[in-house]
Amino acid sequence: MTDKASTLRYETLCIRRPGLTRDLPPGKEDLQWVANTATLIYGERDGVLVDTFLTIEQNQQLVDWVKARERNLAYIYITHGHGDHYFGVKQLVEAFQAAKPVSSAGVMERAKQEGDPKFLDSFWNSRFPGQISQPQVFPEPLDDDTFAIEGHTLHVIESGFTDTDHSTALWVPDLRLIVAGDVAYNGIHQYMGEADAATRREWMRAADKLAALDPVFVVAGHKRPELPDDPCCLVETRQYLADFNRLEAETSTPLELYEAMLELYPDRANPGSLWGGAKKAKA
Repeated sequence: MTDKASTLRYETLCIRRPGLTRDLPPGKEDLQWVANTATLIYGERDGVLVDTFLTIEQNQQLVDWVKARERNLAYIYITHGHGDHYFGVKQLVEAFQAAKPVSSAGVMERAKQEGDPKFLDSFWNSRFPGQISQPQVFPEPLDDDTFAIEGHTLHVIESGFTDTDHSTALWVPDLRLIVAGDVAYNGIHQYMGEADAATRREWMRAADKLAALDPVFVVAGHKRPELPDDPCCLVETRQYLADFNRLEAETSTPLELYEAMLELYPDRANPGSLWGGAKKAKA
């Protein structure tokens, strides 16, 4: 039985951690951090958690935060396959045994690549030794592009390549809310270690696709904790990509590209992500 008269709400938990790229040029030491966002959408009884965190400690904070909302956690939805968004699934399903971890089929496959023991050891464990819960628990693919909580339909939006392949976002029409995953960044340098000029244009189109829904709230997968969930982050994400593509063509070295972008975006957190993207672009 569904209850369409129930009212949905959402809350976010945003936690800072060290960035992944540690060899960047000097000058932005105070900004060498990144923050991930987890979102709880909930009604009178049930809740849906969108994305988790990276480390055991962070995900324990997430478990405690969800428990404090006193809802039955029905689903854990994963927007894309990067480990810092789904490595907490194991802890969450242990704490909320009725919760079903779900994603699109493409996200599940990408998550399995990210959680492969060899990649896990070489990439994630080398940067966060002993801090990641194992063995990995992966989301299960949804049969459709919608699922519901207390009669309210949530829509999976396929977003293509953003900062990785098979990205998605979650659209909640009743709240005019988009939980954008990494389609949107908010006050943080965008990860472009997997991208090229063509996929950055695809990412721009994904941001346009979400903006066309005319949302009131947009939760970015990475954001400064103090910033609001303003839809303008989609426009800003798109502009950042356009600027990077333009400056990639106008510069010769990774350092030139990095410094040119910093002139435009001096206050964004996690410049290591920009440095990694600049090195890849000029490889």
